[in-house]
Amino acid sequence: MTSPIVLAVDGGNSKTDLALVGVDGRVLSAVRGPLSSPHHLGLPGCLDVLQGLFDEAVQEADLDAANGPIAEVGVLRMAGVDFPAEEDALHAIVSERGWANRVSVGNDTFAVLRAGTERGWGVAVVCGAGINCVGVAPDGRQVRFPALGEITGDWGGGYDVGMAAVSAAARSEDGRGPRTSLERSVPAHFGLSSPLELAEAIHNQRITRRRVIELPRLVFAEAADDAVAAAIVSHLADEVVALARAALTRLDLTQEPVEVVLGGGLLQAADGPLSGKIAAGLSDVGPHITVRAAASSPVVGAALLGLDELAATPAAQERLRRELTGTDSTPTMTTAADG
Repeated sequence: MTSPIVLAVDGGNSKTDLALVGVDGRVLSAVRGPLSSPHHLGLPGCLDVLQGLFDEAVQEADLDAANGPIAEVGVLRMAGVDFPAEEDALHAIVSERGWANRVSVGNDTFAVLRAGTERGWGVAVVCGAGINCVGVAPDGRQVRFPALGEITGDWGGGYDVGMAAVSAAARSEDGRGPRTSLERSVPAHFGLSSPLELAEAIHNQRITRRRVIELPRLVFAEAADDAVAAAIVSHLADEVVALARAALTRLDLTQEPVEVVLGGGLLQAADGPLSGKIAAGLSDVGPHITVRAAASSPVVGAALLGLDELAATPAAQERLRRELTGTDSTPTMTTAADG
């Protein structure tokens, strides 16, 4: 009898990671492909991406998919799956493919939370192209946010930070706003000489609006010496704190020793000042809050959720972390009170 296998998927707005993992934590195969969010591609497009990656992973692991499901458990944690109806719809079409005997579908924030903590509960704030948050109490109660952008009150993520930089550069150039080094550095990033030239290029679609997600690293760098860039970073920190505070308050966890996990490319690329501002903001929420970056990738979190379902050993979980992300422990932490 073959050992059980976990199919783990982190499907994002910019990339998709898929791994096949043994119950002992051994990584049988791991592949990466393009975005698979149903919000952007629709269910058929999402499934096409996942099928291609699944076939590639099966071949890489030298497995035979002709005689039934490869995996005992399939854990898909996907961006753009924000409502129960969306979870049910994706679950139905994935189950029909027969990749795993049991399939679990949910939002990718749950993968970040599991990747960042061994407790199985806490709060995760994910900041990539957009921003989202999930909270899970020790008794299993959950708090989620739709994360649909402006229509659900969201600000944060690479797009919003990048667009704020573009706007600040334009206002600096024409005198409506304070002078900022972003006036030079933002258009220069695109090989242009002025914010007006950049505005025209975006207006004429020579540069796509989505490319502003390239700008957050520039904003973080400029923030050390530029007040306008620093204000954008502070705004982002405030939004992260607001999400975490709302989740903690709604779950009655503000006085508990709880972990807040920060995930997504934007927060992982952030410098010390941003993390410090977040920790300082959360110190006003509760005295025992620990802020940690999720050093393990979300696909590790998805795989760990699958191993949890198979009652795998702690040694198997540590092996998974080592083999899939090169880390054999959970990330270092900062208490909010020390922020």
